[in-house]
Amino acid sequence: MAKLSILRDQIRAHLLLQIQKGGLQIGKPINLAALSRDTGVSVTPIREALSQLEQAQVLQAIPNRGFIVAKLSKTEVKNLIEIVAQLEVMALENSQFDSHAMDTLDSLQSQMEEAGSIQEGLTLRFNFHNHLVRHCTNKILLQILKDLKLRLHFYEYDFIRDFEFFKKLSAQTRSVVEAVQEDNVPTAALILRMHWMSILEHIEAQIHVKKG
Repeated sequence: MAKLSILRDQIRAHLLLQIQKGGLQIGKPINLAALSRDTGVSVTPIREALSQLEQAQVLQAIPNRGFIVAKLSKTEVKNLIEIVAQLEVMALENSQFDSHAMDTLDSLQSQMEEAGSIQEGLTLRFNFHNHLVRHCTNKILLQILKDLKLRLHFYEYDFIRDFEFFKKLSAQTRSVVEAVQEDNVPTAALILRMHWMSILEHIEAQIHVKKG
């Protein structure tokens, strides 16, 4: 049983990495046989990992097709970003930053500003946001936030393709870092909330254009 759990967690980590890299496509079925062949893991722990991701609403089970990455919608992204913004602000307000944590944030921020492509920048952005709240004392809040962001990553990869807009986001997170460095958490929280609302507005506009 312990070995099965380890294999399941390995597959889940493998799939999450593919999500973060933009390697899983919306609506495309996940081939269990190919996944088993590529990873050397049997189908049973793979099914368990997929079921866990379905519970996190990252994947959707379709009769006779298996698991697919669920389709995106304007309503879902609005709900996701509003909740993520609220939870991330709560986590930030309940975080303690030492000098090492600040150095890490500053380094990730600088790497994000120097990113040469949207995909590279988004990967760094995800890491930045994870580190921004990782010192929050409420671990349940962090787990909920982590699960919600898994789904949100699909929207960011699909709709954040304008490099100028990405630079705008980087400027906003730079302001968050500077406010935290000044020990001005209320200002950092306000900028962070505005940051997420900018993303929501941009993605909603992109969805409208795509549907039009």
